[in-house]
Amino acid sequence: MQAKYEVRVLNQISDVPQQAWDSILPPSAGPFMQYSFLSLLEKTGCVSAETGWQPSHLALYEADSDALLGVLPLYLKTHSYGEYVFDWSWAEAYTQAGLPYFPKALSAIPFTPVTSSRLLARSTEHQEALITGLKQLVGELNLSSAHLLFPVEEEAKLLSEAGFLKRESVQFHWHNHGYHDFESFLSTLTMKRRKNIKRERKQVQSAGITFEHLPGELVTEEDVLFFYRCYRNTYQDHYSTPYLNQLFFQEWAQQMPRNLHLIVAKREGRAIASALLVVDREQSKAYGRYWGCVEQHPCLHFETAFYQAVEYCIREGIQTLEGGAQGEHKMARGFMPTSVFSYHHLSDPRFAAAVARFLERERQGIGLYLDELAEHSPLRQDPNSSSLGRIELDALK
Repeated sequence: MQAKYEVRVLNQISDVPQQAWDSILPPSAGPFMQYSFLSLLEKTGCVSAETGWQPSHLALYEADSDALLGVLPLYLKTHSYGEYVFDWSWAEAYTQAGLPYFPKALSAIPFTPVTSSRLLARSTEHQEALITGLKQLVGELNLSSAHLLFPVEEEAKLLSEAGFLKRESVQFHWHNHGYHDFESFLSTLTMKRRKNIKRERKQVQSAGITFEHLPGELVTEEDVLFFYRCYRNTYQDHYSTPYLNQLFFQEWAQQMPRNLHLIVAKREGRAIASALLVVDREQSKAYGRYWGCVEQHPCLHFETAFYQAVEYCIREGIQTLEGGAQGEHKMARGFMPTSVFSYHHLSDPRFAAAVARFLERERQGIGLYLDELAEHSPLRQDPNSSSLGRIELDALK
């Protein structure tokens, strides 16, 4: 590390004044890198040592000064849940070798697989200093590895130059090509896909279900409580525990209303389902993050979380709707495959070489899947589109 810089480890974001944090945020930071969002995760206990996400943020300062130059949001993880980049096979390989894989260093948005800035800094030099500081921290704490998930392209280049291994995965995003209504979007799809979507929408309509759209500024406490009930049900239906608690959503709705949009499904005047969109108007993006219901109906999920969200984006002129991680079924509904990337540093040279070989095989597998599924594009005239199913990770050789 150059003598003119000092890297400090912060156990909570509140150790940095919000004004200083905001001063280093680039335009590509998005809503999930905002001070309010990340600090709320800590304040409400969703992110903590107890949940396996120990905040250990790296803050870059001028030497002997409190002038903040950059931040790398960082967590020491004791598991790999909530990341959406699967490295369980790497952990298994470490265990088989008698070595600890956890804790590991992770820079990511907790529970949120969104591409945005990670190296929050005022210059490339400051970003490089943060990367150097991260590698030094891994060495000082004798950690197995460091991982940066879904950075923007400019940061990815710096990570590659620093020796981080690149990993590719695929998400499904909907893109607005100047549609003036939902029908104009449907007209771009193949006849089979158009008929299927119309059939699904008709099933919901025939059940007497209507929809209400609430901008974040109009969302009430009662709306938030109902949404959380739906969100919790989604996890319970899969015998799992929600990552985010009720207090987080209550505080989030109060602190960042401009970035939220709630869709509520109703039948006979009673709310039965809801989906929450996170909106980034500066980048013209919306993120379909959370959904749930208290009453089951055929195709209700597709209508609430996908078709209503697409209609909202068309109406508001939003260019991209990200549907979250995985989900090949989204492609049949007009969400196209998009490559996203993560970057990984393994401390042990032997495991670094093994992971590099693994990633090369994985990249070949992704290419084969993309080639195989290219013919299944939902678009009428897009022979180059492709999709990707979930690739199970093989054990490292």
